[in-house]
Amino acid sequence: MAENINQILEKQDYFGIRLESIGGLGANLCGKMLGELAVRYLNLNSAAFSSYGSEKTGTPVKGYIRYCLPDKEIRIHAPVVHPDLLAVFHQALMQDAGVWKGCGSQTKVLVALDEGQENLSGGLPDCIRECYVVNARQIAMESKSRINVVMLGAIAKVMGVMQLEDVRQICRDSLGRKYPDALEGNLKGLEGGYAQVRQLALHTETVSGKEKQGGDSQEWGYTTAPIGGINPRFGNTAVADLSPSRQGYIPLFIKERCINCGLCDTTCPDMVFQFSRGEYNGREMMVNQGLDYYHCKGCMRCVNVCPVNALVQGAESEHAQKQYFLPNQDMLRTPDYYVESGPDGYITSESFFTEVRMKGGEV
Repeated sequence: MAENINQILEKQDYFGIRLESIGGLGANLCGKMLGELAVRYLNLNSAAFSSYGSEKTGTPVKGYIRYCLPDKEIRIHAPVVHPDLLAVFHQALMQDAGVWKGCGSQTKVLVALDEGQENLSGGLPDCIRECYVVNARQIAMESKSRINVVMLGAIAKVMGVMQLEDVRQICRDSLGRKYPDALEGNLKGLEGGYAQVRQLALHTETVSGKEKQGGDSQEWGYTTAPIGGINPRFGNTAVADLSPSRQGYIPLFIKERCINCGLCDTTCPDMVFQFSRGEYNGREMMVNQGLDYYHCKGCMRCVNVCPVNALVQGAESEHAQKQYFLPNQDMLRTPDYYVESGPDGYITSESFFTEVRMKGGEV
C-alpha cells in the first residue's frame, strides 16, 4: 500500500478487512491468523471473527478483521461494512452482488483467480481502483497446501506492512502443532501466494453515477428485518453452488466402464449423480447418466468407492468442458445464477415417499 498502515489509522478509527469465502476454503483460520499478526508483529490492536451458518462445505463464510492503533480499544464487534481490503477466495463468488456491498474507491480487492481468467471486465464495481489477483488454487495444488494459506501470503504482500518471516511464524504457530506433517506444504503455499500475487491494470477515471456500485445499504437490519424474525430465504442445498469449494480436482466419469452399481450415488453427500431408466447388458435398470458439477465439491468419495475405475480423479483446469455434465433438473436454476429457493432434503427423502404412498399416490 502507498501509505503505512499507521498513517492510515491516524486518519480513520479502524482499518477493516473483509474475507468473502465459502465453507471448506479455510477463511475462518486465515482471519484469525491475520488478527494475531497485527498484535504480535505490527504493534496494533486487532479483532477478528467470522460469520457462517451450518459450516457445511459450500455455504457462505465471511471473515472480518479490524486493526487500530495500540492506544485505542476495539469495542465494536460487527461486520466490516466498508472494507479497506476485500479478499475474495474464489472467482465464482464475484457474481454475487452481496460480495461487493460497501466497497468504494478506498477498497483494495484481492481475488483468487484461475490462470487465463484475468479479464474481470463486468465483474468489478466501477468504483474499485486497485485489484490484485493470485492463482490460489493452482499454487495450493502444487504445494499440497490449502487455499487459505496462499491467500494469507497474498494478503500480506498486498498490504505491504508485514514481513514474510512474521507471516511464516504465524503459520508455524497456528498450523505446525496441529498439522506438523502438512507444515512444509503450507509454508510453500504461503510463500507462493506472497511471491505470485500481481496487480491488474484497471481504469482510474471516476465513473459518473457508478461510484457506489458496491452498494452501501443492507437488505435487513434493525428497522428492516422481517416481522417476527422470520427468514424467508431458508437454507437449502438446492441453491448452493458447491463448485467453488473444490480444491482443484474433479471426478471424471468414464461411462464405458460403469456397471451402474450405484455405489457412487450412495456415497455422494450432495446428490451429484443422476440415474434414469435405461438398459444395461440387455436388462432394464437405472443407468448412470452423468454428474451435476454445480453441486460437486470435489470430495472424491465416489472415486474411492468405484469398483471398476469408472470414476477417476482429474485436474479441473484440464477439463474446462466436462463430459457427462448434467445439471440436476430437480434443482432448477436461472441461466445467470441460481434460484433463491428450491426443494429441500425432505422432498427427496424416504419419509416423503412413504407419506405419498400412504395417501394413495404414486412415486
